[in-house]
Amino acid sequence: MAKEIKSKIVGYEVVKADQSAAELKKPENNVVHMHESVERPEMLLGSTYKIKTPLSDHALYITINDIILNEGTEHEQRRPFEIFINSKNMENFQWVLALTRVISAVFRKGGDSTFLVEEMKAVFDPKGGYFKRGGKFMPSLVAEIGEAIETHMQMIGMIKSELDEHQKAFIEKKKQELKQAKKPEMSHAEEESSFPEGASLCGKCSTKSVVYMDGCMTCLSCGDSKCG
Repeated sequence: MAKEIKSKIVGYEVVKADQSAAELKKPENNVVHMHESVERPEMLLGSTYKIKTPLSDHALYITINDIILNEGTEHEQRRPFEIFINSKNMENFQWVLALTRVISAVFRKGGDSTFLVEEMKAVFDPKGGYFKRGGKFMPSLVAEIGEAIETHMQMIGMIKSELDEHQKAFIEKKKQELKQAKKPEMSHAEEESSFPEGASLCGKCSTKSVVYMDGCMTCLSCGDSKCG
C-alpha cells in the first residue's frame, strides 16, 4: 500500500536482508550526548599541559578533564568537561579564572566546542607576541592556551590533525636529512632547536621552519610548500 510522506525526510537507512523487524525498531534514545544536565562523575580523566612563556618567570599549568559518554558501547566518546589553569604568577589571575569558567561552561553546553580553538588562537596581544620554544610564533598568551586545547582535542579525536602519518614521516625524514647535511657547521643552540637557525617564518602555521630544500621553499612544521 502506498503511503504519502507529508513531513521532511531527515534521514534514511538501507535495510539489510538479515535484519529482523525487532532490530529495525530498536530505539537509540538511550544514547547520551553532552548537555548541561549531564552530572559530573566522582572521577574524571584529565591531562595537564605546561606553558612556559617569556612573559613570566612562572609557568602555567592547564588541566583539562574529560567525561566518557556511553562507556562500553559503540557510541562511546570522550569529551572535555572542565578546564583549570594554575600558576604561581597571580598577575593574570582574574581574567584567567573568568576564562576557565567560560570555557568549562561551553564544554558542558554540548555541541561542537572546537570553535573555541580558532577564536582563542586569533587573539593578539597589543604589546606584541613571542616565539615559543621550537620557533612557533604566539600572538598572545590566550592564543597559546587555545593551542593547548587544540592539542588536547586532537588527542581525544575531536579535531583531526592536518597531517596524516605519511606526511609526518616525510617531514621528519627531511628534517633529519637537513640536520645531517649541516651538522658540522651547526651551533649548540641550533642543535637543540627543532628547526634550523636560519629558517624563515611560515605564513600558514606561524613557525620559523621554512627552509630551501629540494629546489623549493618548504615548511618543516606543517609541510606547506610553494611547489605544491
